[in-house]
Amino acid sequence: MIKNTMAGRPWKSLVLVASLFMGVAAHATPVLVVDADSHQVLHEEDAGVPWYPASTTKLMSALVVFEAIRAGEVNLTTPVVMSRNATKQAFLESGLVLGRTMTLEDALFAMITASANDVAVALAETVASDEASFVRRMNETAARIGLTGTHFSNPNGLFDRKNYTTARDLALLGMEVDRLFPEYRRFFLASAVTIDGKEIKSNNLLLTRFNGTVGMKTGFLCASGRNLVGLATRNGRRIMVVILGATTERERNERSAQYLTQAFDGRLSSDAGLLENLQNRTDVAPEDMRIRLCTDKSAAYEASRDALYPMGLPGHETYLQDQIPGQVHAISTWATDTADDVPVPTRRPS
Repeated sequence: MIKNTMAGRPWKSLVLVASLFMGVAAHATPVLVVDADSHQVLHEEDAGVPWYPASTTKLMSALVVFEAIRAGEVNLTTPVVMSRNATKQAFLESGLVLGRTMTLEDALFAMITASANDVAVALAETVASDEASFVRRMNETAARIGLTGTHFSNPNGLFDRKNYTTARDLALLGMEVDRLFPEYRRFFLASAVTIDGKEIKSNNLLLTRFNGTVGMKTGFLCASGRNLVGLATRNGRRIMVVILGATTERERNERSAQYLTQAFDGRLSSDAGLLENLQNRTDVAPEDMRIRLCTDKSAAYEASRDALYPMGLPGHETYLQDQIPGQVHAISTWATDTADDVPVPTRRPS
């Protein structure tokens, strides 16, 4: 129920609400709910439409690292050193500087839980000869596992028009990570990390507010909105949910929990068939959400989304009612001399 804040002018409120809903309908965002065991699609909206993945990109980075461990190229104790290239990444919370080093195991926690963009690049440079070589592996892996609507241009998901995916492909990617590497599920369960004592929390509120959540990754860019690839298990069933383009963290978390609740209760059904049979759209470009989310137009757009998805707002039901103790992983780093520290000698005058 939307309160009438325009007392005495109810018709204007109705017009406003109608226009808000029409605006949202004109800007639908992708949703996908899948039974992770049978791959049966339970619900989908624009699941094949291309989208900017933001930090859900790191699911593919994790998969490439896991495969490198299994192949014996690296191991969980391999040192991951922060290079100059790594420390140049945007949106850094880690506080890490050139030469700071951690184990590869800790780097995986930093990349997945804290969504550390710098650590994602340092991991890529550790596994491959350089970042570009790692990105090639990402795209080769995407092609191998059937991600027909995906292309990666970096290991962390920072904005690049050539870094795109679909809800269909992200669901396949998440389920492939979970299926191939059950021994590494712990990396997706942590709700926070500390890096040399500094706490960085996961943006996946489902980990501490929705029973059965076992991951997997959130992401945000102005161009993409708030994304989530979530996996939860209850009573022997495993359900995957993908939400792309949510406006607020509340919307993303509440809608994800709502879809999971409906799936576990048997209230979602679809005739879409198997996940692999969904078709990716190649005739459209990824939606760019920046005008609606990060400009002076954002307040009106957010109000329209709040009207459409009021779950968790005052006076409305919340689907995040559970209280689950968080898991915090502690990371300690040390200093390493790097080649980046060595000044390039000046040429002698001729």
